[in-house]
Amino acid sequence: MLQTPKSYRGMVTAPHHLAARAGLRVLEDGGNAIEAMVAAASTIAAVYPHMNGLGGDNFWLIHTPGKDVVGIDACGGAAAKADISFYKNQGLDTIPSRGPLAALTVGGAVSGWQEALNFSAREWGGRLSLERVLEDATHYARNGVAVTTTLAANVAGKLAEMDQAPGFHDTFLIDGKVPVEGQRFSQPRLATTLERLARNGLDDFYRGDLAQVIAADLKRAGSPLTLDDLERHHALMVKPLSVDVAGHRVFNMPPPTQGLASLMVLGIYERLGIQEAEGFDYIHGLVESTKRAFRIRDTHVTDPAFMAEDAASFLNPELLDRLAAEIDLKTALPWPEASSKGDTVWLGAVDGEGRAVSFIQSIYWEFGSGMVLEDSGVAWQNRGVSFSLDETHHNSLQPHRRPFHTIQPALAHLSDGRVMPYGTMGGEGQPQTQAMVFSRHVMHGQELQHAVTQPRWLLGRTWGAESTTLKMENRIDPALIDQLKSAGHNIEMTGPFDEVMGHAGALVHHPDGLIEGAADPRGDGLAAGF
Repeated sequence: MLQTPKSYRGMVTAPHHLAARAGLRVLEDGGNAIEAMVAAASTIAAVYPHMNGLGGDNFWLIHTPGKDVVGIDACGGAAAKADISFYKNQGLDTIPSRGPLAALTVGGAVSGWQEALNFSAREWGGRLSLERVLEDATHYARNGVAVTTTLAANVAGKLAEMDQAPGFHDTFLIDGKVPVEGQRFSQPRLATTLERLARNGLDDFYRGDLAQVIAADLKRAGSPLTLDDLERHHALMVKPLSVDVAGHRVFNMPPPTQGLASLMVLGIYERLGIQEAEGFDYIHGLVESTKRAFRIRDTHVTDPAFMAEDAASFLNPELLDRLAAEIDLKTALPWPEASSKGDTVWLGAVDGEGRAVSFIQSIYWEFGSGMVLEDSGVAWQNRGVSFSLDETHHNSLQPHRRPFHTIQPALAHLSDGRVMPYGTMGGEGQPQTQAMVFSRHVMHGQELQHAVTQPRWLLGRTWGAESTTLKMENRIDPALIDQLKSAGHNIEMTGPFDEVMGHAGALVHHPDGLIEGAADPRGDGLAAGF
């Protein structure tokens, strides 16, 4: 088993080792956890481009010792032109998943970096130059990185979907062919964009000369987004949701993310009184808790401006008690209900002052819309396909409305004074994997890296898979699988360290300054400390 890395001066974990190293280099140069996170986040856009990019969104949870946890919501809204009639008039009953018409929401990621760096300068005295923070990302975009197994597999697997996605073939094929593991992959246009941002400031993406280049790219490709949509966008500072779990305070993002579901899963599971991990009671209990949380999520969670009820009301202890009491501890609730796809990266950082960041960034499906902008080299998300073209739907498309987000970072204040940023990518799997990592480590005492490495499961679908079964890694005891099947779970087996389960990670900062980290063996990541 991989051992849990430990250090005292700082640590960064990311699903690609070069992103973790980029963040660590910033810490070594005297930067703080936010500056390290922007370095890692920009770098992973260059080295893991099928999972995230500057044309996506991100969300932040930021811990400052002795102060309240704060959140940053960098989710872009729908274009002013993007309403139901815009698509219906083109003979469409659903929003296309790829191509220009899938690129209907503003990419908020760069605004999230800016808002976080503003907070860093204001609250933490952050002073590193933007050029230094973006240094590694620019280098890897310009000079190239070795193609990973996951990038090569995703280009091959999704190529047939991308005929209507301008720029995809020119960006992701090498000499006109699907890349193979180990080939050098570069993005020179993205490198130039990063250099412009370092020189002119991150706001250039929305309200400067670069914004005009991006808007022209979007118009030429056929997206409904315009310069006005970019100019009206700003990241938001928000108050996180939180819930008490076994005496620990767990934080997550409010809507439009599914952070509510992540907190509900843990709140319901705690009430089942399960004492040990890995057996039938543990897996069945978490799966059934997930089903109850997903029912609430799929009925209520959308842009908070359009929600009839306050999301925090669903974390009421009496409601969690009632939902837990509904669970049959021996029999599975029939499933599936609604589900969604996702493709994302989670990263975490802790600095020597005990300041911590839990961060998640996404372009939604693998490669997002598939569209890569001609001049700027920015890959654009397809987050807007989560909107419905049914005007009665709780997540119906409206101009400027923010889309429902599967992505959400987690962070916990543990009862003994430890601070734990943790999270994962993986669409439907995110609340489930978060619950596994937290419960295994905090509630059931497993070593941190062990909690991430342990076999996982996924109720629903992710990474474009259509099945909504209970997917389980084949490292789980066959006798336990048979017991779960007998209880009514519709199980589909996967490989031993299957990427469908996502790339999780976690950090834990102790009161004495010790930092522990974990990275997922399912990815290419690293927990890098010094």
